[in-house]
Amino acid sequence: MDIETVERFGNKRIHQRTGPSQAALDRTNHKVCFHWRAGRCHRISCPYLHSELPQHADGGTKRVSVADERGFRSQGLVWRNQNASGNSGGPSKWGKGRGGAAGGVRPPRKALDTICNYFIAGNCTFGEKCRYLHSWFLSDSISLLTPLKGHQKDITGIALPSGSDKLYTGSKDETVRIWDCQTGQCVGAVNLGGEVGCMINEGPWIFIGIPNAIKQAWNTQTATDLSLSGPTGQVYGIAVGNEMLFAGTQDGRILAWKFIAAGDCFEPAASLVGHRLPVVSLVVGAMRLYSGSMDNTVRVWDLSNLQCIQTLTDHTAVIMSVLCWDQFLLTCSLDQTIKVWAATGTGNLEVTYTHQEEHGVLALCGMHDAQSKPVLFCSCNDNSVNLYDLPSFSERGKIFAKEEVRAIQIGPGGLFFTGDGSGELKVWKWLTNEAVPAAA
Repeated sequence: MDIETVERFGNKRIHQRTGPSQAALDRTNHKVCFHWRAGRCHRISCPYLHSELPQHADGGTKRVSVADERGFRSQGLVWRNQNASGNSGGPSKWGKGRGGAAGGVRPPRKALDTICNYFIAGNCTFGEKCRYLHSWFLSDSISLLTPLKGHQKDITGIALPSGSDKLYTGSKDETVRIWDCQTGQCVGAVNLGGEVGCMINEGPWIFIGIPNAIKQAWNTQTATDLSLSGPTGQVYGIAVGNEMLFAGTQDGRILAWKFIAAGDCFEPAASLVGHRLPVVSLVVGAMRLYSGSMDNTVRVWDLSNLQCIQTLTDHTAVIMSVLCWDQFLLTCSLDQTIKVWAATGTGNLEVTYTHQEEHGVLALCGMHDAQSKPVLFCSCNDNSVNLYDLPSFSERGKIFAKEEVRAIQIGPGGLFFTGDGSGELKVWKWLTNEAVPAAA
């Protein structure tokens, strides 16, 4: 039996469950498994092919050997935006990657990509003989360092302020926990008296959204502690840009405060009205504020005058997260899509690529791997996080969790953090050699 392991909490993957792999048996019949095509073949030694047969240039089907079949992977198609203004006719780099297909549709999952629910609950009796995955991740690029337990409900925000050796996590259990970055121990907990809807850091500042207020604006360097009133209902999204603080609220407004450096404080500046339902995500990029809402729209605001200059209506469900990457805007939704937007010659945004997921998408986070390549983290409501190379959307790996992951935060030195609905915080690290280390 061939087993790979990764460190203490490693990626234990059993490639060959029982018997010799001559269960390639009679694959010389060159027939594709019907159940594999449907994504539900569970036979340990399936006698049929688990890949499509390559096509000849004349449209015929080419027979492949078992060796060819093992190395064969369907390649994604190059997406071309025929209608975009200023299109030069060259191929777009978006979506041109392994694991993709026309329209960004992903191929059927195999059993080894499915985590064992009994493993999550800690009571799988099959052990290494289990046909499902006993691991918290499926990737050769990352490793799980340690889980940190303390919160009793969903972690909704993670902050790592500059100049501090402490990590802060906010939760629906109405607390903010403070973790020592050296020891991994929880060194404090602050009860805020309300569920934490979101939390971000900007420089030394930490901003925490709770019902009817940004309860705390902490400066970890000067020990300044502020409370900003004004929001109605829960604060779901916070962003900082152009020396202003923005908060997306439950009543559909976006409140803005101006930072006054002389007094190290914030003063109310404006209330942006346009969304009909709660604003759940905010991001600032290129002198624009982008807001995603439960009304299924993304609004674009000009930071110079705080006016709405465009409303994006291509999604069909709640906009859960918005992210600026390079000159592009990425949005995700419970409609199971990630959309990539680019500016046209007129300055307006248009969809340049749509990636289809199998489940609703909850959060996006962009970071660079150990080789400084851009990677997109895509959290879905099946309790998983998919990793994709950008701009190709090639599959890079998958992270599993006990419940939905709502918070992802980049750390120093190749570290990153995830927080899920069970209240568990996990610490991860990018591997520098792209190789799976041996178990200690």
